[in-house]
Amino acid sequence: MRRRLITAAMCAGGRSVAEPRLSPDGSVVAFVAGPGSRLAVVPSEGGPELVVTSEPLVASVAAYAGGAFDWVPGGDSLVYAGAEGGLYHVAASGGPSRVVAEGEAVASPAVSPDGTRVAYVVDGRHVAVASLAEDGPWPVRLSTVAPGPDFAFDPAWSPDGSRVAWMEWDVPQMPWDGARIVSAPADGGAAPVVVAGSEDVAVSQPRFSPDGSLLAFLSDAAGWSSVWVAAPDGTGPRALIEKPPGPAEHGDPSWGPGQRTFAWAPDGSALAVCQNESGFGRLLLATLDGAARRELGTGVHGGLSWIGDRLAAVRSGPRMPTRIVVLDPVTGGETVVARGPVGGFEEADLVEPELVEWEGPAVDGLDAGRVHGRLYRPSRPLSDPPPLLVWIHGGPTGQMQAGFNARVAFFVDRGWAVLAPDYRGSTGWGRSYAQALQGRWGELDVADTAAGMRAAADRGWGDPRRMVPIGGSAGGFTVLLLLALHPDLSAAGVDLYGVADLLELDETTHRFEAHYLHGVVGPLPATVDRYRERSPVNLADRIRAPLLILQGSADKVVPPAQSAAVAAAVRAQGGVVEHHVYEDEGHGWSRPETVADELGRIESFLRRHVLRWRV
Repeated sequence: MRRRLITAAMCAGGRSVAEPRLSPDGSVVAFVAGPGSRLAVVPSEGGPELVVTSEPLVASVAAYAGGAFDWVPGGDSLVYAGAEGGLYHVAASGGPSRVVAEGEAVASPAVSPDGTRVAYVVDGRHVAVASLAEDGPWPVRLSTVAPGPDFAFDPAWSPDGSRVAWMEWDVPQMPWDGARIVSAPADGGAAPVVVAGSEDVAVSQPRFSPDGSLLAFLSDAAGWSSVWVAAPDGTGPRALIEKPPGPAEHGDPSWGPGQRTFAWAPDGSALAVCQNESGFGRLLLATLDGAARRELGTGVHGGLSWIGDRLAAVRSGPRMPTRIVVLDPVTGGETVVARGPVGGFEEADLVEPELVEWEGPAVDGLDAGRVHGRLYRPSRPLSDPPPLLVWIHGGPTGQMQAGFNARVAFFVDRGWAVLAPDYRGSTGWGRSYAQALQGRWGELDVADTAAGMRAAADRGWGDPRRMVPIGGSAGGFTVLLLLALHPDLSAAGVDLYGVADLLELDETTHRFEAHYLHGVVGPLPATVDRYRERSPVNLADRIRAPLLILQGSADKVVPPAQSAAVAAAVRAQGGVVEHHVYEDEGHGWSRPETVADELGRIESFLRRHVLRWRV
């Protein structure tokens, strides 16, 4: 019988499910479902879903956004951030939405314990408190002390409603370089005070204990991003898990608000914690006194919400399509209440990756060091050794964890091996590993990935004649540099909306990343030569391998002109390049038909330029 293939339509036909939040009595789970970004509710014991929002749509929960909604304590309504701005109040049974607060850039709503107010972020930098009453007073801003922070995320209320805590940071740093947890009276009567973090310590996700006696947050003060607890004023800080079993982190870089990678137990005696172990995930229960640790589940988890005897989370794994689960932390029982991908993946050849390592070279004064990655070996390879896709994560501050990835599954099912490198500069391996990329983006990522490709050839992970780097955004940047600087390694390359001109990017990208290059490349104008030397557009005439470029016309992060310039430069020197622009798509695809077309184009490109005559 012919084995089933994962089709492009299957990969495109699912939906996103994100941010599960249990209702105040734990009987219902609300979550954001896409495409379309709508709020849905489902019984926590399982049952039919009900979509409760129509217009306006809910704010995106993609990489640069999240924390889109919160329950009102009575459990009969919710407050959410609109996709085009504004805060809205809607009944949990659906119906018209009522405007709570105006504003084009409004995010991270958090309803007060008594249900009368909502804290939220305005313009990405100011924390405000508004009344939920229809005729309530004008909103009060809490973070207005001059000059004020440049960015703020994730306000959280103390249980008595007297204070609000949030994270903030200033440019040119990014939030994973250094940030602060601050706290202020909810009435705006006093200036915020810093309770954790600094320019050299990254902190995030402030969350008060149920009785208000402690504040938990993520901190990398000890070298790894992990859960810490302290008094509400920041005194007595300590790591919840002093010595994790091997390399482990408890959260991802703060590319947007709304991360919930830990949750307090209702009695305050323990916390559920998402643990990233070398790119593989586990969910742990850790007691507050540090006396016990217990596994609640395997797989990549997120969006934790704990009410009573129910703990809701998003869970996925390489062989586990993304779903929302409700767990009983005591008995270990679980119920799947919502699913993202369409059916059929479980019957295909999904595989678990294995952890691999290789030696990264010395670069610009940085000593050689161990580099990590995850290798997906196809159960039915096209050849021995198989053709290899080298899937480079975006960011560049980031990591492609071993969660469910339909695109990876699509190609592994077709007999390709996939290597996901964590070059030095990736997250998941501690602060010093991530900070190694400072000033070296365009050098270290390229050198470490090239070394991984050579290791793949030497160790039989992939066919050295048929290795293809692929990546989006920052990953596309590395793809282009690999093709230009290491032409012997790649049979072809796939660039998805990749960065090509660093100087233009510094001038045109969106506000959140406006100072990002100051750290990972260098300050301008002092290091302008680096920007020119490392820009793929200036090296594109060296690219000899066939190149596929896919780009969105409405990309506000990487202007479409960058991809067009690379394509023109490759063509000018006689190279083979296929360049396609998706109309009205941004930095990544939002429409299912685009995802299906993307996979079809990549598969066709690889068949014609890499697999033909060589299988």
